[in-house]
Amino acid sequence: MASDPSITLYTAQTPNGIKISITLEELGIPYKAQKLDIGKNTQKEPWFLAINPNGRIPALTDVFTDGEQINLFESGSIMQYLVSRYDTDYKISYPAGTREFYEMNNWLFFQNAGVGPMQGQANHFTRYAPDIFEYGISRYQNETRRLYGVMDKKLAATGQYLVGDKCTIADIANYGWVASAGWAGIEIDQFPALKAWEERMEKRPGVEKGRHVPDPHKIKELIKDKAKAEKHAADNRAWVQAGMKEDAKKTSVEK
Repeated sequence: MASDPSITLYTAQTPNGIKISITLEELGIPYKAQKLDIGKNTQKEPWFLAINPNGRIPALTDVFTDGEQINLFESGSIMQYLVSRYDTDYKISYPAGTREFYEMNNWLFFQNAGVGPMQGQANHFTRYAPDIFEYGISRYQNETRRLYGVMDKKLAATGQYLVGDKCTIADIANYGWVASAGWAGIEIDQFPALKAWEERMEKRPGVEKGRHVPDPHKIKELIKDKAKAEKHAADNRAWVQAGMKEDAKKTSVEK
C-alpha cells in the first residue's frame, strides 16, 4: 500500500456513495471526503463534470503511478481500482485469477447491474414519481425482492459472506442498498439470511465508520418517522422532477 494516497472522494449520503467510503475505511486508506449537494445539482457543475462526465456520485481522484491525477467514476470501477492498487493483503478482495476473484466480481456486477438499478427504480416510483403508478411500483419492488431472494439463498448456503469466508467488495457494494430497502417499500424480514448478513456487516468497524460519510447514515430512522419520510421524499421529488425536465430539454436541443 502506498504510504500516503492522495485520494479525494466526491460523495453524498446514498447507497452508492457509502460503498466507497466503506471500502476506504475497510482498507485503512487516508482520504478526503468532499460532500456534493446533489439537491443543488453540484454534480452538474463543470469542475465536477471534468472528473465524471456523467455527472453522478460517487467519483474519486487519486495520484496515479505516473504522478498524474487519475479520475475514477462508477462505483464498481472505483472499488475494483482501490482493491487492485491498495489491497495487497487481500483484506476485502481475492487475488486476480483465482476462483474466488471471479466469484466476487459476479456479485459485484450483480449489484451494479441488478440490485442498484431495480431498487433505484423502486425508489423512484415509490417515493419520487409525481403520480402513483402501481405497475411501476409493483414491477420494481418485486424484481428487487427477487434479487434479494437470490442473495438470501446464497448467504444461507455460505453462512457468512457472499464469497468465501470474508467480507469483500461484493458484500460492501450490496450492503448500502439492502440497508435502505425500506425506502423502496421492501421489508427484509422474509429474507432471514440476508437480514443476518446485514447485521453482521454493521458490526464491522469499517462499515460502521464508512457508512456515516459524508453525513450520518439515518435511513432506517427516517423510514420509521412517516412525517419526516414524506417531507424528505417531497423535497427530493421536487429536484428529481426538475432534473428530469432539464435533461429532457438538453436532449431536445442536442437533437
